[in-house]
Amino acid sequence: MPREMRAVVIDCFGGPEVLSVRNVPVPEIKPEQILVQVESAGVGIWDLGEREGMVAKMLGIQPEFPWVLGSEGAGKIVAVGEKVSGFQIGDLVYGDIWATNPKAGFQAEYIALNAENAWPIPSKVSAEQAGALLIDGATALRGLDDTLGLKKGEKIMVFGASGGLGHLAIQLAKRLGARVFAVASGEDGVALALRLEAETAIDGHNNDIIDRAREFAPNGFDAGLVTVANEASEKALTAMAEGGRVAYPWVNQRPPPKGPTNIRLLGYNGNIDRALVLKLNKLIDDGTFEVHLGKTFVLDQVHDAYLALRSHHLGRLALLPAA
Repeated sequence: MPREMRAVVIDCFGGPEVLSVRNVPVPEIKPEQILVQVESAGVGIWDLGEREGMVAKMLGIQPEFPWVLGSEGAGKIVAVGEKVSGFQIGDLVYGDIWATNPKAGFQAEYIALNAENAWPIPSKVSAEQAGALLIDGATALRGLDDTLGLKKGEKIMVFGASGGLGHLAIQLAKRLGARVFAVASGEDGVALALRLEAETAIDGHNNDIIDRAREFAPNGFDAGLVTVANEASEKALTAMAEGGRVAYPWVNQRPPPKGPTNIRLLGYNGNIDRALVLKLNKLIDDGTFEVHLGKTFVLDQVHDAYLALRSHHLGRLALLPAA
């Protein structure tokens, strides 16, 4: 094992100027941890919050610098702690360190990861894709299954369907037997949603969204998942059925969508646990599944990766430390 690794590091919280890529020691694992050689690390909006210090403040974490960024990722196990069972060297895993492992991060060549926060990569997904799967995948499934209780044959509107959470929600809703109407962003987003087997997909900026929605669900939608709340989503939710259920994630971090008074707005947080991820893996392995990486970057392009979070892109973004 090398003694040093390259990593995305900050020495204080702040804007893009605090990001640096440099050599730091390879972390030593504790008895309950595994050492993972990172092949892919997701880049999400939550990483901006971590870089700016909002996550540490929200979770009451006393910051210690240097701080390696990156909340989720995937790779190969290269060392196993003495108290770890169920994993061995060479296994491909994906996991997260959200609120569990301050200072450690996936945007590096190696990470010391608590074994309880790691899972085998689903067989239908590559390690590169798995690096950007866990947070959005688990959050999508939590909303569809636990919050909405989505049933076979129900009609669901997925708003924000070409984004990181939304494009996974299309596929998971189909696995649960629902009929999916996707509201995406741009012509490329519509094309992605259709490729992922949404029955109908429409650009959320189009004026005919209500006509298309009512054509798909004349009696209104049974359920909705809103990942982006704006004027377009407010308009789209008028197509819900009386008493229709609408879930929206990250209830503590963003305002709820606006909708008619005759629907149920259900906010939730995407808390990740073993049962949820095991179900996610099982659903993914039921057939073809795609974690769409709109763009990938090497570590030295980390500034470009964080900038891309604020621009139009499909699916997820990822850093590839092993590239």
